[in-house]
Amino acid sequence: MSDRFTVTYRIFAATPDEARARAEGIALEQTVEIPRDVVPAGYVEDEILGRVKTLERESNETFNARLSYSPDSAGPDLPQLLNVIFGNSSIQKGIEVTGLDLGPTLSARFPGARCGIAGVRAATGRAHGGLVAPVIKPMGLSVAEFALTARRVAEAGADVVKEDHGLANQPTAPFRERVPRLAEAVAAGNAARRAAGDTTQALYFPNLGGASTDLVGDAFFAKEAGAQGVLIIPGLQGFDAIHALARDQSFALPIMAHPAFLGPHVLSDDTGFSHGMMFGTLMRLAGADISIFPNFGGRFGFSPEECAQIVAACRTPEGPGDPILPSPGGGMSLERMPEMMRLYGENTMYLLGGGLLRYGDRIGDAIREMRNTLG
Repeated sequence: MSDRFTVTYRIFAATPDEARARAEGIALEQTVEIPRDVVPAGYVEDEILGRVKTLERESNETFNARLSYSPDSAGPDLPQLLNVIFGNSSIQKGIEVTGLDLGPTLSARFPGARCGIAGVRAATGRAHGGLVAPVIKPMGLSVAEFALTARRVAEAGADVVKEDHGLANQPTAPFRERVPRLAEAVAAGNAARRAAGDTTQALYFPNLGGASTDLVGDAFFAKEAGAQGVLIIPGLQGFDAIHALARDQSFALPIMAHPAFLGPHVLSDDTGFSHGMMFGTLMRLAGADISIFPNFGGRFGFSPEECAQIVAACRTPEGPGDPILPSPGGGMSLERMPEMMRLYGENTMYLLGGGLLRYGDRIGDAIREMRNTLG
């Protein structure tokens, strides 16, 4: 019998008996999806059928259930693994996914990030301190305007020059026109840094926001144009889009994941995923190297505790794969940097978007100030 992987669910129930019935229902729903009395004996019952390993009361109305599944039920592909973790049960109220232990077989099958924290730091040359990622925005500007900003922030000391997730293939700045120009601008900024004695460099991450059928081609176009990483929105393109690129030996660039369209998965009080599971564990499982999430104190409403949960899930050595960089954004400002450093620490990529644009032609000064604050 193969080793099994384990998923932890928070189940909302009034009594232990109700919780047990719901847990047994999940075991059926996520695997065979038939009544228990007609599950075929032998391999299906002994191996494929989900099992309730433990069930413990968490509060007056919640229980933690750990269910095990066979790697055979997932097969070799990430979409089916996600389907087993929370397919049909995601359509039911009162169930939340809070944890995942892949076990040996699936850990080998899904090794996580290609670069991780260590790889991103090596690519930037920044061994210590928080990492700085200004955001190129807003949509509607011209390629020349975006390139000017990219050059300024790269020269000033940015670690990643990240395109906004809203930059896709709009007529004012089409992807295949924009990407080479911004890659050239960031390269020029890096050259100026080297001339000034700075041995670190900025990495340019364009957004792969076009059609899904173009994603791989756009990723390689960006690489050939000089990009050193990419941004993907798994809520729109799918987690498997990240996984496919992360496993492609010929691509081998870091991948940043954006949280757009994923909010409903975590914002309910009694269904979906925990914040750490969605923006930490699942991003690592897919192969992201950097996971963006909404910062507390901004317009999105995540709490400090939820943000800390995401950071812990991104950086725990327990996996999946190597630790990755959490990347808080939204509500970020230079004034808040000391507070952010106290909560998130240095192995974090700090996004600064709309607030940065208030500096206008002095945007480079803002990057330098942020760089000095983060170490």
